Amino acid sequence: MLKGKKAAFALMLPAVTLVAGCFGGSGSKESGKSESAGHKSSKVVINGAGATFPYPVYVNWAKEYYKATGIKVNYQGIGSGGGIRQVTERTVDFGGSDKMLSPKELDKRRLYQFPAIVGAIVVVYNLPGVGDGELKLSNKTVADIFLGKVKYWDNPEIKSDNPGVKLPHQRITVIHRAEGSGTTWNFTYWLSQVSPEWKEKVGYGKVVNWPTGIGAKGNAGVTNYVKQTPGAIGYVEYAYKLQNNLAAAQLQTKEGNFVKPSEQAFKAAASHASWTMKDHFYLPGNLLLQPGKESWPLTAASMILLPRERKERNKLVIEFFDWSFKHGDPIAVKLGYVPLPEKTKEMVREYWKEVVLK
Repeated sequence: MLKGKKAAFALMLPAVTLVAGCFGGSGSKESGKSESAGHKSSKVVINGAGATFPYPVYVNWAKEYYKATGIKVNYQGIGSGGGIRQVTERTVDFGGSDKMLSPKELDKRRLYQFPAIVGAIVVVYNLPGVGDGELKLSNKTVADIFLGKVKYWDNPEIKSDNPGVKLPHQRITVIHRAEGSGTTWNFTYWLSQVSPEWKEKVGYGKVVNWPTGIGAKGNAGVTNYVKQTPGAIGYVEYAYKLQNNLAAAQLQTKEGNFVKPSEQAFKAAASHASWTMKDHFYLPGNLLLQPGKESWPLTAASMILLPRERKERNKLVIEFFDWSFKHGDPIAVKLGYVPLPEKTKEMVREYWKEVVLK
């Protein structure tokens, strides 16, 4: 039965992934070669690809940047794994990844790295009669659901944390990412930190061997399948929850208390980030499980990857993100993201000057 469902969902994927392009092009080596040095021209196209996590904000920044400068930024939401691969192969000008690359891996791939935006991952559900934020899911319960141990919504493990919520005897359908994904890396890393059983049996990575569930392409794919499937549960970037009016569960902070996903909770977590230029802004656990009773446990930064040898193309990419840092905060906030603090933006600008363009 499950195999049949997987096949049916696979047939639906092309319709979902059509939303993942910006100005109708894809990254290519040819585009980089044909651009003139006079980049204040409508003929200039900057190509990027990667994480779907920041896709909504990058696309909206790109639209406004085009209006202001006549320069097109084409970003394809193909997943962090695809973004890392394409920028490593030099088929795009920049890659987007929600999995931070270590200094060692950056050296191996000959890449630079800096943060562009902060967002959050939320656990979304489609449970008739249970509204947004009404459901509390403990760390153990989330792990047990994605391990396939808790199969029905009225399981005592869920009911114990939700005494006032009417939970139906409905089978849980787990929806997870099908491709290499930075969102998956962050979500499974978090599970590995809060659940010894998950760490032992599954672990973490851009791709894992899921014990149960149905795979979907991109944050958009998971969003669509959760919307279409009563009883479904999945994990997506907060912007997709907002845009699609999905219900999201309360989760536990590092201290163990339940908190709802909100701009304040994301900012509380982001305030603890200890960035350094020396390590190319690498944080082993991203911004996950930051201290504080109000800190959202699944807060994460999304990174930009640049080839080390392409100084002229990197200048174009940097000008786009510098413009976005100056003018794009209202767009980011409206979409449910947290802009980088001004102190962090200044550190990124120094990194551009002293490392990337030196």
